[in-house]
Amino acid sequence: MRGTAGAGMVSAIQHRVAGDDALGYWGQRLGEEGVATKPIEGGGLRFADPEGMTHELVVSSASDKPLIAAHREVPQQYALQGFEAVRAQVADPARSEALLRDVLGFTELTPHDWEARGPQRGGRIVFEQSRERGIPGAGTVHHVAWAVLDADQAQWRQQVAAAGARPTPVIDRFWFHSVYFREPSGILYELATLDGAGFAADETPDALGEKLVLPPFLEDRRAQIEPRLTPLPDPTVWRPQTATTTGAGER
Repeated sequence: MRGTAGAGMVSAIQHRVAGDDALGYWGQRLGEEGVATKPIEGGGLRFADPEGMTHELVVSSASDKPLIAAHREVPQQYALQGFEAVRAQVADPARSEALLRDVLGFTELTPHDWEARGPQRGGRIVFEQSRERGIPGAGTVHHVAWAVLDADQAQWRQQVAAAGARPTPVIDRFWFHSVYFREPSGILYELATLDGAGFAADETPDALGEKLVLPPFLEDRRAQIEPRLTPLPDPTVWRPQTATTTGAGER
């Protein structure tokens, strides 16, 4: 069932691009695929995915190293460069922002625009006030994950608990560890370890996405889980040709 964003939910996801040329490229590419786009005030492009989730492409001023996915059809200079921010609707911005400022150490860049920044990367959340409750479902975001170091996770959990936010215990996800809690308006936050085992713990980076990989604690339920999932396209058709991939295809 399709959901609708409202108070306590993310309403849009922002992705970074390199500049105006990239925005022009994506406007044309999306249009050729029948996806309607709208310009964003101040620069950028807005569109919805097939399930109704709003996405925004923006030119980022962050100094972070771009996180570019190689793709056969998308020139590198136009590629998405990682997440920039999420827009979120909250009933009481003051309470939501107090948690970011006083407990999680975020910095307010402009009114209602908050950034978490570490030594190498940063990410933002922008609050918009809304009294309308949302409906979870397709086209909505389940949670927002913030990266923490494994050695610091217990301390972060303690700070969140001391503020009355009722965090979960540390949960072992095999590839990383997580703590979850809801902020005052109801957005679900995750504190996920940045330096955990990572997705390369049980498969090589070149093979990521080629098969359904389950964590060890779910492997015995594969027969029940796998038939209920919708198959995804084979990602190898979009990967640039390399000596390794060419050789694999010719064997």
